[in-house]
Amino acid sequence: MQDSLYVALSSQIALERRLDTIADNVANASTIGFRATGVKFEDVVSGSGPKSVSFASSGKTYLSGAHGAMTQTGNPFDFAVQGDAWFGIDTPAGTVMTRDGRFSMNENGELMSLEGHPVLDAGGAPIQLDPRDGPPKAGADGSLRQGDKLVGAIGLFNFDPGPNFVRYGNSGIVPSRAPEPVTDRSDLGVAQGFVEESNVNPVLEMTRLIMVQRAFENTAALMRQTDASTDDAIKTLGSKS
Repeated sequence: MQDSLYVALSSQIALERRLDTIADNVANASTIGFRATGVKFEDVVSGSGPKSVSFASSGKTYLSGAHGAMTQTGNPFDFAVQGDAWFGIDTPAGTVMTRDGRFSMNENGELMSLEGHPVLDAGGAPIQLDPRDGPPKAGADGSLRQGDKLVGAIGLFNFDPGPNFVRYGNSGIVPSRAPEPVTDRSDLGVAQGFVEESNVNPVLEMTRLIMVQRAFENTAALMRQTDASTDDAIKTLGSKS
C-alpha cells in the first residue's frame, strides 16, 4: 500500500509540473516570438523482478520547435526570422537568443530590442546605425542599408536550448553554450515589417489543462482510497490483537 502512495505522489508532482508549464504557455499565447515549453517524463524503476515499482520522474523541459504565424506590421523596425535561427541581443545575463524582432533605433543610432538591449550582428557586436538617416532597409539576408550605404547586418544564430533551459524575459532563451552565427544559408533570412507570433495553440493547451486537472483529481482520489484502506487494515488488525 505504501508503494501505491509513493507512486501516486510522484504522479502528482509530475502533473503539477506539467500544469505549471501549460499555464505559462497559455499566459504567453499572445507574446511575440514566444516558443512553447513541453515536459518529458520517464519511468523511474525501483527494485527488480516482480517487486519492482515504477515512479514518474520529475521531468525535463524542452522548447517547442514549431514556428509561430507571421504577421505584417509595416513597421521598418520590426523583423521576423525566416527559418530555424534566432536573433541575438546583449543583456546583463550575456548573449540571449530571441525570436522577438520588435526593434528600435535609439538617439545614438544603436539598434535596440524592445527591452532596450543592443541587437547583435553575426560577429556578436552591437549594430550601429546613423540616426540622421532614418530607418534602415533590410535585405533578405539581414543586411541593413541606409540610403545606398551598407551599415551593418542583423545576426542570425543557431543554438541548442537543451533540456531544462533558462528563459530571459518573455521570449528570450539564455544559451548554455555560445551560439553559432549562421551565414550563407538560403533557407534562413529576415523579413522586415513582420513579427512572429507565439507558437502556442491556446485551444490545444486549454484541452491539455483540463486533462491534467482531471488526472490530478483522479490521483488524489486514489491516494484517499489507499489511505482509507490502510486505516481499515490497521483497525481490523488492531481489533484482533
